[in-house]
Amino acid sequence: MSSLMSPGAPGSLHQPEDLCCCLQTERSISFRSESRPDILTPRPWSRNAAPSSTKRRDSKLWSETFDVCVNQMLTSKEIKRQEAIFELSQGEEDLIEDLKLAKKAYHDPMLKLSIMTEQELNQIFGTLDSLIPLHEELLSQLRDVRKPDGSTEHVGPILVGWLPCLSSYDSYCSNQVAAKALLDHKKQDHRVQDFLQRCLESPFSRKLDLWNFLDIPRSRLVKYPLLLREILRHTPNDNPDQQHLEEAINIIQGIVAEINTKTGESECRYYKERLLYLEEGQKDSLIDSSKVLCCHGELKNNRGAKLHVFLFQEVLVITRAVTHNEQLCYQLYRQPIPVKDLLLEDLQDGEVRLGGSLRGAFSNNERIKNFFRVSFKNGSQSQTHSLQANDTFNKQQWLNCIRQAKETVLCAAGQAGVLDSEEPFLNATTGSREPEGETKLEQMDQSDSESDCSMDTSEVSLDCERMEQTDSSCGNSRHVESNV
Repeated sequence: MSSLMSPGAPGSLHQPEDLCCCLQTERSISFRSESRPDILTPRPWSRNAAPSSTKRRDSKLWSETFDVCVNQMLTSKEIKRQEAIFELSQGEEDLIEDLKLAKKAYHDPMLKLSIMTEQELNQIFGTLDSLIPLHEELLSQLRDVRKPDGSTEHVGPILVGWLPCLSSYDSYCSNQVAAKALLDHKKQDHRVQDFLQRCLESPFSRKLDLWNFLDIPRSRLVKYPLLLREILRHTPNDNPDQQHLEEAINIIQGIVAEINTKTGESECRYYKERLLYLEEGQKDSLIDSSKVLCCHGELKNNRGAKLHVFLFQEVLVITRAVTHNEQLCYQLYRQPIPVKDLLLEDLQDGEVRLGGSLRGAFSNNERIKNFFRVSFKNGSQSQTHSLQANDTFNKQQWLNCIRQAKETVLCAAGQAGVLDSEEPFLNATTGSREPEGETKLEQMDQSDSESDCSMDTSEVSLDCERMEQTDSSCGNSRHVESNV
């Protein structure tokens, strides 16, 4: 989420996360780090945050765990193969330990102490309980085929038989956006915040917060292709395991892609349901039909007002974050803008439109940087918005995402040349059209503790980061939350 998401910092761009690409890049600019940004600021009574660096488990090597005499009988390639298989097995053991810890140290005490209701905990923890037996089964099978000397001959058949059960991850990953939002909301309660802070400061947490633990299954899921490729890389061509490993890689890639798609659709649905319309005329069929949220995040207008902007497949929606029925919602600020009719302009630092004129001087230089303009005119309807991003990188991600969304819409409508011939993308500095370089947000999702859900621009909502769109022309859009 988002996609295989991992939920960033306020003002960051959130992109939905791509499970398949989480290993290399993450999806959308919900611009999914591994945890979405906290919606609310810390309460006055909250303790100081613990140091940001987390404590990782000590790495265990196969060659250091088992008989060194056996190692001397094996070739360097075979030793590397055994190391890769052992890493797979050890990772399952660590995952099971962390999932049980999340239940024992967080879920059960909060339920027993009535810090949260059972319904709230079910929403936050989702189907986490059901994942433990799945991984226990794989770990058991891997241990059964391990020889007394610690070596393992074949793992391919086991993986081909076991991997399909990971399809059950779709409900867990699809729930992550709503789970993270509820967890952030509950942190307003000082009892919840105090409990979570005490856990964070305890040795068992390894300085990982609750969301880090809840995001571990998604992080593990997107690592399987890498782990299996590593085993395959050190498997001889004449080894019967090779064919099975190739089949296993195809299986997990298909599962990850499918879950990635479902997670992206779930995130899109989640935010659509939280849009508040001031009048019936603001409702737009392009929003209703959207299944993919390309990116979203916090931007400011030229008066400094904070806006939350959503870029769906075919429509740009500018909103203001509000609280409604104790939920964070997004009230439409202006009429939605169809992407196909949207005009985009990169503004030079120092020039923003105020009161109908261009001004290049403010008392605070920071206020005049990183602006871009979106405008729309259709008959009597017209809009112009000068929007300020957090920083240069964040701005560029917005520009790239909007351009790509427009190119995709025009391409689907058979107007691929329109963007070049009629609606050039202007650089305010040179007045010339920008080259169409496609930017990919590369986020490593190889840490047990990283996130959001979605690149995060307000969540550039990274793991991963957010999903693959069903339209092939949109294939490069990723729904991930990465922290920009």
